[in-house]
Amino acid sequence: MFGTSVRPRLSVYRSNEHIYAQLVDDMEGHTLTSASSLADDVEGETPTEESRSVGELLAERAEDAGIDKAVFDRGGYKYQGRVRALAEGARDGGLKL
Repeated sequence: MFGTSVRPRLSVYRSNEHIYAQLVDDMEGHTLTSASSLADDVEGETPTEESRSVGELLAERAEDAGIDKAVFDRGGYKYQGRVRALAEGARDGGLKL
C-alpha cells in the first residue's frame, strides 16, 4: 500500500485504550495530518464512539489541508469495531476511501 500527496495513505494504529490515524505521503515520507483519541475535540462514551469521532476529526483536518480522498491502511487489524468506526467516521466527514 502506497500513498501520494494527491491520495495519501490513511494509516491506523490501535492500542488498548486509544486509536491514532494519520494521512501519510509515502513519496515524500511525511505525515500530512493526523488525529487521535487523545485530542480534546474527540467525544464519545465508548471506545467505538470515540473512534468514529476521530475519523470525523481527521476528515475535517484533511479537508482543511485540501485532501478529499485517501487509501485506507488498516494496519493488519480486522475491519471491525473501532477500526471500522474510524473509517465510517472519515467517510461521513467527507473523505473518500
